[in-house]
Amino acid sequence: MKTLGLSLCALATVCVATSVRADTLADVKQRGYLKCGVSQGLPGFSTADKEGHWFGIDVDLCRAIAAAVLGDQSKVKYTPLSAKERFTALQSGEIDVLSRNTSYTLQRDASMGIDFAGVIYYDGQGFMLHKKLGVTSAAQLINASICINLGTTTELNVADFFRSQKIKYKLVTFEKNDEVVAAYDAGRCDVISSDQSGLYADRTKLKHPEDHVVLPEKISKEPLGPAVRHGDNRWGDIVRWTLFTMLEGEELEVGMNTMEAAEKSEKPAVRRIMGAEGELGKNLGLAPDFAKKILSQVGNYGEVFERNLGQSSPLKIDRGLNNLWSKGGLHYAMPFR
Repeated sequence: MKTLGLSLCALATVCVATSVRADTLADVKQRGYLKCGVSQGLPGFSTADKEGHWFGIDVDLCRAIAAAVLGDQSKVKYTPLSAKERFTALQSGEIDVLSRNTSYTLQRDASMGIDFAGVIYYDGQGFMLHKKLGVTSAAQLINASICINLGTTTELNVADFFRSQKIKYKLVTFEKNDEVVAAYDAGRCDVISSDQSGLYADRTKLKHPEDHVVLPEKISKEPLGPAVRHGDNRWGDIVRWTLFTMLEGEELEVGMNTMEAAEKSEKPAVRRIMGAEGELGKNLGLAPDFAKKILSQVGNYGEVFERNLGQSSPLKIDRGLNNLWSKGGLHYAMPFR
């Protein structure tokens, strides 16, 4: 496909020159598989087993996109990326979508040649430390050494927090997340700071996970979501409505475990999302039953959350803010009309 030159220097704090693929949907269909950028290994979000099979909520979003576009959730090539590499990989066309526990911020959305396509997980930055330190609040971390991952919003959030608290601290930085965890486990720093969900995941990698605690405070808002290249609006719509499909599926109680009942349902909303009536896929360039393919092959948001992050997973994270709006959470699918 042709590329369109894009200059993002105007009005940008960070000047980035990149190019936009004219039609990612056509590229993916012609290629026959989706190129998905994921983390280098974050349990619950994106991690690979010994056989090279990828798992996690970010991975499942890519599987859902492949199901919607290609009709087969397995048609995905995963590219593990460091925090430093992730945006360049998306900008350059190395990947079609970035689904890698990435915070949706103004700076990234407006000046890096990328567009966020929703929020898959509402998070906040926190701290993890050894129980023996007896610390119960982040305000007690005076002169603490803190291990963090380079190329993230973590460093800025730490600086803002300790500056507001008038507390001295020391940063110990690493490019790869596994290096951060290893350094912390080896005692090279007192504290590790990251998104709270990431801290729960990182704790499973420690020699003695039960000896470490994640403090309750969140010092920032970290809405994590997928990103696409700026300018390819139809592809952005497809990624966005794939996520909305998973949320709407949960609200309608349509998923992998209820597909038989959904196929027999006479409820208009269920019939629309199943592709039995209406033309919801037409303006996206997708098949009428694209949503059914997502929900039958990958599942709705509740099913995906439960197996990767919830009580059925090693992380056992409560839904909290990541519940549906009707259950006290923040997740809300736009109307399927």
